[in-house]
Amino acid sequence: MGAMIDFRRPDGQTAPGYLAPASQADAPGVVMIEEWWGVDDRIKATADRLASQGFNVLVPDLFRGRSAVTRDEASHLTEGLNFADAVTQDSIGAARYLRDHGAKRVGVLGFCIGGALAMLAAMRPGFDAVSTWYGFPPPEAGDPANISIPLQGHWALEDEFFSVDAVDALERKLDATGRKPEFYRYRAKHGFFNTGTLGQGGLGHHDREAAETAWRHTVDFFNRTLRK
Repeated sequence: MGAMIDFRRPDGQTAPGYLAPASQADAPGVVMIEEWWGVDDRIKATADRLASQGFNVLVPDLFRGRSAVTRDEASHLTEGLNFADAVTQDSIGAARYLRDHGAKRVGVLGFCIGGALAMLAAMRPGFDAVSTWYGFPPPEAGDPANISIPLQGHWALEDEFFSVDAVDALERKLDATGRKPEFYRYRAKHGFFNTGTLGQGGLGHHDREAAETAWRHTVDFFNRTLRK
């Protein structure tokens, strides 16, 4: 089981985060970025689950202790989030913490809005691999084609938040450069990993088969890219 800690950001400020340690101190690290619901019990349980697979996991608490149970609450929290700060300070600071505590390689993983932030973080130095789950950054935030580290993506074909056409376009763009991403598409809706029902920290879109398949792919991906 993990616990809340404080870690230092590049700007010298401290930030809170949920640390789920592996049994080995020098295990690879993964910065896990929350959904728009915040660092709730489900995200903590997911971090613990990944830690049980042999990764030191740190979840920056972007909403500083706040979380949401309804869609309106989650949208309000997200609207107030400074995306650039979340990427360049909280995410990078979390990666540095993991390296300072024994991780030789660090990946970044994100769900929903955290998936978009994970892709933005992967455009900057500090990470060795990125896995994004149904999260895609808006064009003005940055071009994912600039990602040079191994990239894995899990996409919902029935996503209501963004068009999967953007995923297809990115895949073609990366393929043309020889940096072929590892993309998986599921006949599911946005948030298919989240078990929460509507109004209870989720959208009610959980798809067990898609979720477990994507999870196995993610663990395998980080084993291949972070244990070199």
